[in-house]
Amino acid sequence: MGRRIQALFILSALAAASRLSWRMGWSCARSAAMTKRSRGIIRHATDAIISTDERQHILQVNPSAAAMFGTTVRAMRGAPLQRYIPRDQRQRLENGAIQYFGNTGIRMRMKGRRTSDYAVTGLKATGQHFPLEGTISSLNENGAHIYTIILRDITERKQVQEQLEQSYSQLRELSAALQTIREEERKHIARELHDDLGQLLATLRGDLGLLQRHSVNGAAARKLQAGMDELLMTAITSLRRIAGNLRPRALDEGGLYFALESLRQEFVERNNIDCTLDASEEELALDDAYSTAIFRIVQEALTNIARHAQARTVALSLHRQDTTLHITIHDDGRGIAETDMDKASSFGLIGMRERVWALHGDIAIVSDGGTRIMIRLPLPPPETA
Repeated sequence: MGRRIQALFILSALAAASRLSWRMGWSCARSAAMTKRSRGIIRHATDAIISTDERQHILQVNPSAAAMFGTTVRAMRGAPLQRYIPRDQRQRLENGAIQYFGNTGIRMRMKGRRTSDYAVTGLKATGQHFPLEGTISSLNENGAHIYTIILRDITERKQVQEQLEQSYSQLRELSAALQTIREEERKHIARELHDDLGQLLATLRGDLGLLQRHSVNGAAARKLQAGMDELLMTAITSLRRIAGNLRPRALDEGGLYFALESLRQEFVERNNIDCTLDASEEELALDDAYSTAIFRIVQEALTNIARHAQARTVALSLHRQDTTLHITIHDDGRGIAETDMDKASSFGLIGMRERVWALHGDIAIVSDGGTRIMIRLPLPPPETA
């Protein structure tokens, strides 16, 4: 009986050992399959993948990385990372310090996050430098840190970005040139209207006055002459208004301060909206280009307020601070929506921004119980005799 129990115990132990052995074998096979699958994914990945040790020596590299640097996988294994990502080309912080990640020479504040802030410069086997961006992750194996670097060649993206920036800069220059040309045309037309047509109408009205004084005709003729005089006055008033809209005479005769004061008075009379101007004539003694641009900016802002703001009061403030002119235009209207600022049809806002940017300034528009436009313009140095 004892022998039978012993035999049953031995058989049970052998069965348990067999099951354990089978499970271990299955687990190892599964682990091996996963490892093989991972290596296959890395091998066929389109991004460059490089593993290094703490001494910046390359442990593993995939074919995409070898192709990116113009070499082979065998040549890269065991080589220092310095050969392909030179230390002197790695990104520097604003304070001049090199970003480090362990001893790899590349530090990324958030592991696994791809961003252009983490860009570095690569070096091909031919000696050609090219831009890269990527991520770094760290893994501890047997007490040693292994770093996996995933890189992407962004040469084409950089080229497209540079072309876009160049095109944008050219468009800005073209816009500024067109603004200048338009202002010159306005000035020329306004001068022609005032000097030629204005003088002609004034002379005609003077002749009509002489005719009225010496006329012996009847009541019908005098009524006709009075009508002619009224039409001439209407024409002269319209001519002055059109010429003033093209180019305010106050801008040429009195300077920016008086032009803004005239604009303020006209705005109050036309729209019945209270408007104040806080500025000094001395601080607004600027050249023609700056004076014209600032006048047009304020004019466009007041036009927008009259059309859309439903405001009761407007405050204009222009003051110098060192070599910067600070302009604030504030109304107590319904405010401006965030979506309105970026509408393609908001030509008034676009025109204001283009004028400010053409003078290398900056503009901010906020809604704070109304609308507040804040502009900073760097002023040109004073001319020396």
